[in-house]
Amino acid sequence: MSFLKSLLKFVFRIAIGVLIAIPLLLYPFLYFSQERLLFIPIKKQPEHLSWVKNEYPHVEELQIKTPDNVTLHGWYLKNTQKPQSPLLIYFGGNAEEVSKRIRNVEYIKGWSWLVINYRGYGLSEGSPSEKHLFQDAVLVYDTFAQRADIDNNNIVAFGRSLGTGVAVHLASQRPLKGVILVSPYDSIRSITQDIYPYVPVSLLLKHHFDALALAPSIKVPMLAVMSQHDQIISHQHSVALIEAWGGVTYQTTMQNTDHNNVDIGEGYWESISAFLNR
Repeated sequence: MSFLKSLLKFVFRIAIGVLIAIPLLLYPFLYFSQERLLFIPIKKQPEHLSWVKNEYPHVEELQIKTPDNVTLHGWYLKNTQKPQSPLLIYFGGNAEEVSKRIRNVEYIKGWSWLVINYRGYGLSEGSPSEKHLFQDAVLVYDTFAQRADIDNNNIVAFGRSLGTGVAVHLASQRPLKGVILVSPYDSIRSITQDIYPYVPVSLLLKHHFDALALAPSIKVPMLAVMSQHDQIISHQHSVALIEAWGGVTYQTTMQNTDHNNVDIGEGYWESISAFLNR
């Protein structure tokens, strides 16, 4: 009997030790590594981007200087004969170098494309953070909204995955004609809490990307495009944002697609074109 008691005491002490060790090891890891988990910068060398100019000789290469002296790199491609062009501003995912999105101009007639890499991505300088992505999005908008060749009454923010949070922030700060969100989420905090249900995410997370908090105040139309088998952003997180949106919403789900290939879904570009044509 004494042996059994000793064994139970030993097991109990081990269990207590594990419960204490897990937060002591896991919490610091999550706190200090969250940038590496959330942002996956894809770098490019200048020679790797020469294909953009070769395939689209009229593309305008951009270098935008931020107030803290960081240079953002990207492209503007006019896609209309109008003196003042309607504009799509594209915000990519957390592991996306956006130069390839120039090819999408072929799917959307009459709308010009502006694609700028986040800090640390492509040829953009600096390091990404929620604060800087938000500030840079507003700077990019302001830079183009005052250009004579842009119709600043027809600017639409187009975000995918992580970029949907950036697009929502821009919509809360500047007048837009509409917002297109592909694989949208309510907040990074909410998604992370699902992954780590027993971790105090709110205390550890530095980059909340809380689109849900901003949604009710945004009155412009929004299109949400989701994938049927999204393994990263579950539908409940997308639906929460859609239901909280302050303006008219449209939504569609791409069948037989997942998070990374939603844009090959049948009707993907047609649904986006229809939204813009409204």
